[in-house]
Amino acid sequence: MPTLDEIKRPIAAEIDLFEEKFKKSMQSSVPLLDRITHYIYKSKGKQMRPMFVFFAAKVCGGITEATHRGAALVELLHTATLVHDDVVDDSHERRGFFSINALWKNKIAVLVGDFLLSKGLLLSVEHKDYNLLEIVSNAVREMSEGELLQAEKARKMDIEEELYFEVIRQKTASLIASCCACGAASANASVEDIERMRVFGEKIGIAFQIKDDLFDFGHDDVGKPRGIDIKEKKVTLPLIYALKTCDRTQKRYIINLVKNHNEDAVKVQEIIEFVNKTGGLELAEQTMFKYQEEAFEILRTFPDTEQRRSLEQLVRFTTERKK
Repeated sequence: MPTLDEIKRPIAAEIDLFEEKFKKSMQSSVPLLDRITHYIYKSKGKQMRPMFVFFAAKVCGGITEATHRGAALVELLHTATLVHDDVVDDSHERRGFFSINALWKNKIAVLVGDFLLSKGLLLSVEHKDYNLLEIVSNAVREMSEGELLQAEKARKMDIEEELYFEVIRQKTASLIASCCACGAASANASVEDIERMRVFGEKIGIAFQIKDDLFDFGHDDVGKPRGIDIKEKKVTLPLIYALKTCDRTQKRYIINLVKNHNEDAVKVQEIIEFVNKTGGLELAEQTMFKYQEEAFEILRTFPDTEQRRSLEQLVRFTTERKK
């Protein structure tokens, strides 16, 4: 499978230009803010979300100035939510770097998140990109609702497959859906094509999150530490599928481990082994590939071009990545 850099090659120049513009979009006259946003820029991730924006635009007609603004808007609002998430979760690390709240405390981190949010909103309003603003604002609303829904159900330990998919659709898939919809909208695509791209992105986002959940039950050499979801009392698809295979007594026992012994390394390992032995991983992986194939079916309704094939490669990367 091609590396992410190889997949990015057709839009490498656009991504480089985007990064310059994104860095400028975070600038402030307040020295402290400038220091923090420079730190955020240095610790940025793989830029997969902007890549979805640019490739979607290419498939739907071509990259424009609005595409760059759409990518910046997505990244500004996404970064704001990450900064706020680290405060909520009391997390001190993000992508191998110290989180903003770890270095500058919670009050500063919340204000920085608010600043990034406002910069994204202003970027769209100043250029009258109201369609892009509507797309991304809806995604942020859904992300917030998804987090609250998950928090509410985590307390009650409600374990329903339908609920799991609703949570990840809102929490993760809505943002990738907004990337693809923004790309299409920035290329002046039709309302129908924008919606097709949105649904395509949503299916990829669901597959992406299932892949992330699989890492939690996988081997030690993956990027995500094992058992993190269990320690946070998150009931994910591999565990849901595993619980379907056991009787009521064993199900109560495993749920009790997740609910009351999630900090015990031995008990966490017992849950991981239970999921592995009962086929929960295999079933979850099959579901992930089902969503990937449904996304490909949508993508194949667009003309067969080099741009579409590049987007297909990016999709495969999301489900075949090692971390």
